[in-house]
Amino acid sequence: MGEPTGAARKGVVSALRPDPQTGDGRYPVAWLHIAAPRGATPTATSTCACGRNRSAVGRTRVPALIADHTAHRDTCPLRNSEEGREAA
Repeated sequence: MGEPTGAARKGVVSALRPDPQTGDGRYPVAWLHIAAPRGATPTATSTCACGRNRSAVGRTRVPALIADHTAHRDTCPLRNSEEGREAA
């Protein structure tokens, strides 16, 4: 009584394999999203896992944000830990 019927009761044999994409230990830390539709004002958003979150609107501010996002790679505490510098 109350027992499921059909395939769910009998179960399905599955052949699970280990994930062939083991990765190399890297993971995303910062994201840059740019939207520049034809004839519209470009926008950009720069987000980092360290808590940095900036945005820009306009033809002069978006390239400046792109440059700032690129420069943040050298100063981000998540990418440049003191431990890694001392070990190298």
